[in-house]
Amino acid sequence: MTDEVEGRRVSGRVKWFDPVKGFGFVVAEDGGPDILLHANVLRNFGQGSVADNAGIDVTVQETARGVQAVEVLAIMPPAHEAGSASKSEFEGLAPGADDDVALEPARVKWFDKGKGFGFANVFGNSEDIFVHVEVLRQSGFADLQPGEAIGIKVVEGKRGRMASTVTSWDRAAKTTSG
Repeated sequence: MTDEVEGRRVSGRVKWFDPVKGFGFVVAEDGGPDILLHANVLRNFGQGSVADNAGIDVTVQETARGVQAVEVLAIMPPAHEAGSASKSEFEGLAPGADDDVALEPARVKWFDKGKGFGFANVFGNSEDIFVHVEVLRQSGFADLQPGEAIGIKVVEGKRGRMASTVTSWDRAAKTTSG
């Protein structure tokens, strides 16, 4: 199996992605038809979901069924939108406040997108770490699944320890090992 995927590179935005259906679509910056993004392609990048409007770089191929992403190269968090989820949990945390915080490997305990939060545990520690949906969105995720391996930066929030950044497990492993 080769590490290089044949196709052309496209930059765009996630139109929508539904992890339950197992697919979504990307709109290319330079126009053209919607690009199918299958859950398996996203999982190969190390994520189980991606936020709507997140920036994304993909390798695409033309198929009989249309244009499809065959590899995710990068995901950029969506731009902040006015009126997004309340940030009361983050008051007092300055932008970049976690720049000196180490990325830690963690596993999702549970996450309820409807409630807007969940908890994760850093490997080797049973302490619950609060994960807010806004942190996911800003990190380029739409949802988390119980048992999913992730990387998190943990800071002290108003009510205890919380994740300030969430990354894919693959990105966390690369960051902490190199």
